Amino acid sequence: MEDNIKFNVITHMKKEIKKGKIIISKDGPYFVSGNLPLEKETIITDEERLPCEWKKGKKYPEQETYALCRCGKSKNMPYCDGTHVTCGFKGTETADRRKYFEQVDSKTEGPELDLTDVESLCARARFCERKGSAWNLTENSDDPLAKKTAIEQACNCPSGRLVALDKETKKAYEPEFEESLSLVEDPEMGVSGPIWVKGRVQIKSSDGHSYEKRNRVTLCRCGQSGNKPFCDGSHIESGFDDGDETLK
Repeated sequence: MEDNIKFNVITHMKKEIKKGKIIISKDGPYFVSGNLPLEKETIITDEERLPCEWKKGKKYPEQETYALCRCGKSKNMPYCDGTHVTCGFKGTETADRRKYFEQVDSKTEGPELDLTDVESLCARARFCERKGSAWNLTENSDDPLAKKTAIEQACNCPSGRLVALDKETKKAYEPEFEESLSLVEDPEMGVSGPIWVKGRVQIKSSDGHSYEKRNRVTLCRCGQSGNKPFCDGSHIESGFDDGDETLK
């Protein structure tokens, strides 16, 4: 299958003007500007039914601005149709506003890699579970294959919960992403997932706070997350389905 993510090591992001922006409206949709590309992206599993790669899918028409549903009940997915008003959606943002490395809960140290973890950001994409887990692989990162797999797993984590760091330089391994948005589909779980925000897109809260620009984060679109605006995996328990044929 086609490998859609370049796992080359990058020690810094490209210095270019970032134009994309997402503004979170109070109890309403995500207002997207800057002509950000929008497409579907599906979690592909291996013979053990564990996520192993991403597959790109449907591309949506380019638009300079658009509004994406945040309540999970729009009849015009993925776009907002105003249902948040009639269903009484409460989109209060409760996520920690500190920068990623200020939130790190735990750090796994290995001979060649370190792995930092912010569990509250977990979108339950499960890429970290293969081959004994990203944590165990990090602890055995003097083995070249273990090291490579740990890096791939961390980079495939859409929420940015996990970050693999070079042991010597302390620089992060990150996939090379352009500014874009992907709508996650998870056929193994039978659900639609979060909005995968890539390439350090600026996200602003409903009260004007600017969240840290990160290469990868996931925003809730089922309306059920307890860590809004970020995904916490609640789409799995709620059985969220945006009507995409991928799940049929």
